[in-house]
Amino acid sequence: MMITSTANPQVKNLALLGKKAKARKEQGVFVTEGRKMFEEAPRNWIQGIYVSEAYLSKEGSREGLMGFSYEVLSEHALKAAAGTQSPQGILTVVRIPAWDIPDLLQRENAAYLILEGIQDPGNLGTMLRTAEGAGITAVIASPETADLYNPKAIRATMGSIYRMPFFTPGDFYGFLSGMKQNGIQIYAAHLKGSVPYDAPDYKTACAFLIGNEGNGLTEKAASLADTAVKIPMQGKVESLNAAVTAAVLMYERHRQRKG
Repeated sequence: MMITSTANPQVKNLALLGKKAKARKEQGVFVTEGRKMFEEAPRNWIQGIYVSEAYLSKEGSREGLMGFSYEVLSEHALKAAAGTQSPQGILTVVRIPAWDIPDLLQRENAAYLILEGIQDPGNLGTMLRTAEGAGITAVIASPETADLYNPKAIRATMGSIYRMPFFTPGDFYGFLSGMKQNGIQIYAAHLKGSVPYDAPDYKTACAFLIGNEGNGLTEKAASLADTAVKIPMQGKVESLNAAVTAAVLMYERHRQRKG
């Protein structure tokens, strides 16, 4: 039976999950949109599937749903649930993963991306996607960082949200101190850095610390870094976008490891 009313409890809850981080946290799930995000989702993470009639009429769509139970929504109801003007025909409710943090921290010659106060969900999602491409072990964020399960961030990950370990320690600064004590070298991207970004040896266990888009790193976070590095700028540019800065550092490590 098709769901047609935007007042339907399931439709209202889908819309709520898309808008409110609190609801996502309380229910332990997030919502993805589109066929690619459905097909790449680990099967044991999927909690619910909602499709439109038009989606079901597309070639291969019904076959891809075999083995799953799903709800059919009218186009109007799906648009309300997705919160977008042109939804992609399928919404997937996915369980928020719980990563094995101790295992991630004990891996040999691992590399981490540490984010303090990143506010733009698009930047956050892009960083996660880039981290996967560069072979980063995990992404660690401060509590003030944007919610990774925000729809904009999810779209920017392009599926990396399923594969790239991500977590937010309750005691962010204490966690960084613990990483240092465990022999992980922390490199902070900082305008006052005196070391060129490509000078350090990133082949051993290391972490890259990236600050807020507008204000950079706090003094507290910067003080926990072993080395402050700087990406040289030409012209009148003072700094790069936070996501681009992260990409430059992560791929410098990738270059060194590959070499």
